[in-house]
Amino acid sequence: MNAETILFFSVAPVAVVSALLMITRRNPVTGVLFLIVNFFCLAVLYLTLHAQFIAVIQILVYAGAIMVLFLFVIMLLDLGDETRFAEKGRLRKIPAVALATAVLVEILLTVGVLGSPAGQPERSVEIGTVEFIGHALYTGYLLPFEITSLLLLAAMVGIIVLAKKKLG
Repeated sequence: MNAETILFFSVAPVAVVSALLMITRRNPVTGVLFLIVNFFCLAVLYLTLHAQFIAVIQILVYAGAIMVLFLFVIMLLDLGDETRFAEKGRLRKIPAVALATAVLVEILLTVGVLGSPAGQPERSVEIGTVEFIGHALYTGYLLPFEITSLLLLAAMVGIIVLAKKKLG
């Protein structure tokens, strides 16, 4: 048993337990904290797959930025009165069960079809590295990458202009 296998079998149960605790907690802040634990576990699992870039992005974007945003929104909403959010009918449960069943069938088909080949592709370890993703972004996808940066810059300028109008 190598170190990656030991790390996987020690982190995977923590990820499963934190996911179960996240969806079973009545307090939304506690649920969000368990979700952050789950995101860190997923980042460690990405590292065992030699996907360093995705692991770092998992921590920076999801655990860092989005979960802080979730925590602030939950704390600002003051979700103390749970009767406001009670479902008034069962019509919403039918599409939810249908969608969950469709996702489960898709996962089972994917595992059955894609899980059967033995071994890894030759370049699977190389593909998840920061160098490979950076090289792909700046050679094959340079134009879409630059267009995205210009769109984000325009959005930031627009937000600043709108915020200045509200302040002054």
